[in-house]
Amino acid sequence: MARQKEQFGGIKIGSAFFGWLAATGTVVLLSAVAGTIAVLLGYSAETTTNQFADPTSWDMGTTAWVGGVIALVILFVAYYCGGYVAGRMARFSGAVQGLAVWLWAIVAVIVVTILGLIIGNELDAGGSLEGVPQLGAQSEDFTFGGVIAALLAAAASLGGAVLGGIAGMRFHRRVDKAGLGK
Repeated sequence: MARQKEQFGGIKIGSAFFGWLAATGTVVLLSAVAGTIAVLLGYSAETTTNQFADPTSWDMGTTAWVGGVIALVILFVAYYCGGYVAGRMARFSGAVQGLAVWLWAIVAVIVVTILGLIIGNELDAGGSLEGVPQLGAQSEDFTFGGVIAALLAAAASLGGAVLGGIAGMRFHRRVDKAGLGK
């Protein structure tokens, strides 16, 4: 097995890409489920915090914390799934495959940001639409809390991807042991 690992180990870009696709799809699906549950509980963008669930136990700070924790759990689970896919596909170096899944996400964010800056300035897509909220980040959006939230999101997704990659690789270790009769 050492010879196999030497020959076939390391980062597999294709496996990591498909792991990233799995993670991205899982984020979308889990976010939709979380949003549906929030709506079923009576929360909407127009609902004031006093009308949501128990008016005495919920305030804006609590709602933000609960939403933040749910978002971190979604990121962790989604990237765990993506790391698992990459680890299973690549067979060796599970933690490295998970890291590569996370790096694909970073590359995607950078590419989308650059495209948004180029295309957004050229087309002024949002500026000409009335009633459509602007999605661009403003300088006042970069607060200490926002930076901490971004770092927590990065840590949750990285941790999930690496642990998922290890879990995906471990499946192959069990198969190898069974095949060798150990």
